[in-house]
Amino acid sequence: MNDSSWATPPHTGYWGPSDQGPVQGAAPAGPAYDAHDAQHTRPMPIVPDGPAVPPSGDDQDDDRGAARLSGPLFRDETFPDETFRDQPPQAGTFRDHTSPHAAFHDAAVPDGTYREVTASAQPYTAAPQTQNPEPMPDSSQPAPAPQKKSAGRDLGAAIGVGVGLGAVIIASLFFVKAAFVGVITVAVVVGLWELTKRLEERKGIKAPLVPLALGGAAMVVSGYVRGAEGAWVAMALTALAVLVWRMTEPPEGYLKDVTAGVFAAFYVPFLATFVAMMLTAEDGAARVLTFLLLTVVSDTGAYAVGWRFGTHKLAPRISPGKTREGLFGAVAFAMAAGALCMEFLIDDGMWWQGLLLGLAVAASATLGDLGESMIKRDLGIKDMGTLLPGHGGIMDRLDSLLPTAPVVWLLLVLFVGSG
Repeated sequence: MNDSSWATPPHTGYWGPSDQGPVQGAAPAGPAYDAHDAQHTRPMPIVPDGPAVPPSGDDQDDDRGAARLSGPLFRDETFPDETFRDQPPQAGTFRDHTSPHAAFHDAAVPDGTYREVTASAQPYTAAPQTQNPEPMPDSSQPAPAPQKKSAGRDLGAAIGVGVGLGAVIIASLFFVKAAFVGVITVAVVVGLWELTKRLEERKGIKAPLVPLALGGAAMVVSGYVRGAEGAWVAMALTALAVLVWRMTEPPEGYLKDVTAGVFAAFYVPFLATFVAMMLTAEDGAARVLTFLLLTVVSDTGAYAVGWRFGTHKLAPRISPGKTREGLFGAVAFAMAAGALCMEFLIDDGMWWQGLLLGLAVAASATLGDLGESMIKRDLGIKDMGTLLPGHGGIMDRLDSLLPTAPVVWLLLVLFVGSG
C-alpha cells in the first residue's frame, strides 16, 4: 500500500523513537534533520512475520500524548491545513480516517490486514460477521401450496342475490307485464339515486335528483305506453326540468350540475326505456328474456374464461380485471346462447340471426361495462353502491344491461319486426 502524496511536516518536529526501536520510514532523529529534505513519495513496507497485536488505547506515552501500539507498527503523519491523499487500498486492508488533521497509523490486526487509526483511536474490535437474514429452507418440509385465484367478491352472496333477482324478474315478466314495468322503474330510480349520490360525494356535482327520478319514471312508462315517440318526449321534458330545478340554487356550479343531470337522464332511464318497448310486442316477454339471458351469459362467459385463462389485459387503464381471453369467452357464450334463443324463443327467428345478435350483445355489454368502469375510476370508487351483497349497487348490475337494451331492441325489430 503506497501513499502517493504526503504533506509538508509542521515546524514542531517529528515523532521520537519508541520503546520498540526507531520507527521505520520516519525522519532521522537530531536537529540536523530538515523536513523539506524528506521524500514526498515512499513505499509503505510490509509487516514482518510475527504475531500482530491490535492497537490499544490504554497505554499512553506521556511525552508524546499518543497511543503506544505494541507489535510491528508504521506511522504516517499528516498535519493541519494539508491534504492526505492515498491510493486505493489493496485487497485485505481497510482504513479508518477520522480527521484530516490527525496522525494516522497502519497497524497489523489479528486477521492479517492493516488498519489506519489515529493516535487517539479506541482499541481495535473485530467487525461482527454478517449473519444471513434469511434461514436456509428446510428441504424436509413440503413446499407451500400455490394460492388459488380469488374472484374478488363474495361468490356465494353474488349467486344468491342473482337468483333472487332473477326470480322476481321472471315472475313479473310472465305473469303481469305492468309489474315488470314497475320493476324497471324502481331499478331506474335507485340507479339514479346511486349515481347522483356518488357524483356529489366524490366530485361535488349536485345533479337534481327529484326531476331526474320523476322524469325517469315517466320515460319508462311513456316508452311502454307510447313507444319510442313517448320516450323521446319524456326525455326532452326531463332535461328541461333539470335546467329549471337547478335555477333555484346559487349559480356557482350550474353548468356542471345540469350537464351531469342531463347525462344521468339519458344514461339510466332513457336507455332502460328500450326494455319497456320490447315488452310491447306480442312475444314481448320472450324478447325481454332473450335480452336478459344474452347479457347475463355474456358477462358469465367473460368472467369464467377470463378468470381461468385470462393473461392479456383488455383495457388495463380502465378495468385491469378484464382480459382479451374473457372477451372471447363473452363472444362465444353469447353467440351460442343467441342462436338457441332465436331458434326456440323468438317467433320467426333463425339461428344465424342469433349468432349476429349474440356478437352484438357481447360487444355492447363489454363497452357498457368499460364505460361504467371509466366513471367509477374517475370518481375513485370500486362500486356505485352496497345495496346488493356480492354485486355492489344497482348501477353495478345495470352497467351491461343499459347500453345493450337499444341494441337488442333494434336488431329484433330488423330481424322479426316490431311485433
